[in-house]
Amino acid sequence: MKKRISFFLMSSLILFNFSCYYDQEIDLSQPLPDIPVDQTISFSTDIEPIFAKSGKDCTACHNGNVANPDLQAGNAYADIISQIVPGDAEGSTFYQRLPGNGHPLDVGFVMDNADIALIKAWIDRGAENN
Repeated sequence: MKKRISFFLMSSLILFNFSCYYDQEIDLSQPLPDIPVDQTISFSTDIEPIFAKSGKDCTACHNGNVANPDLQAGNAYADIISQIVPGDAEGSTFYQRLPGNGHPLDVGFVMDNADIALIKAWIDRGAENN
């Protein structure tokens, strides 16, 4: 009986470890769109709304109760700034973990390349709370 339980537990552990799939990553054959240098990027009007898009709602989990950071409107900037290196999106934990760009869990969606490019440009331009 103990052998069966051990076998079952090991099988479950193996299945769990290999059940994650990464086919929802960014399509690297398609480069991120360029954001014009003269385009102003506002956190409150351009970045924050990305987190609550219908069908791609990050705030369903990142709501201050389930997962950190809290991405709800009004809370997002204060919670993500510690995970951002202003001027360096590639070096920012927040950018590295966006759905479609390395999120540690399969959340059932990926962000659009345009949204990821906008977040990247915002961070690269200093990640201001504007």
